Amino acid sequence: MTTAVPISLEVNRERIEAHVLPRVNLADFLREHLKLTGTHVGCEHGVCGACTVRVNGEIVRSCLMLAVQTHGASVETIEGLSDSGEIADLQAAFRDRNALQCGYCTPGMLMAAKALLDRNPSPTRAEVVEAISGNICRCTGYEPIINAVLAAATSGRARA
Repeated sequence: MTTAVPISLEVNRERIEAHVLPRVNLADFLREHLKLTGTHVGCEHGVCGACTVRVNGEIVRSCLMLAVQTHGASVETIEGLSDSGEIADLQAAFRDRNALQCGYCTPGMLMAAKALLDRNPSPTRAEVVEAISGNICRCTGYEPIINAVLAAATSGRARA
């Protein structure tokens, strides 16, 4: 019989204390235990990017990381970035450029795009393509997503 392990972490700037089974991945912990369902689960092999979150500022595939590995870490999900307004420009650009259709990939795409813009507020088209290359979208053909990220970068420069 496997025993739950205590973990303490920060999720979207909120301290979380929990007990989890060692085999529970981070995506399931976020969705099932914390009810943060914006982190989608697609392939469960780390290929599609639907489960993209940031752990200690780095993009990770939450389906490939165990929840116990986040003990002491800071986790950011799409809910945290949306609620704080950090990605309002990206969300508006996605909406304005029809960069979302079914919406399944959108949280992961936004997380990847936000990480890029944090590192590089003025990316080239090629850098945007590279940044989102780990995220699969079956609806848009990627062009609207790339254009939205570039537009958000431009609007960010205009405000600065």
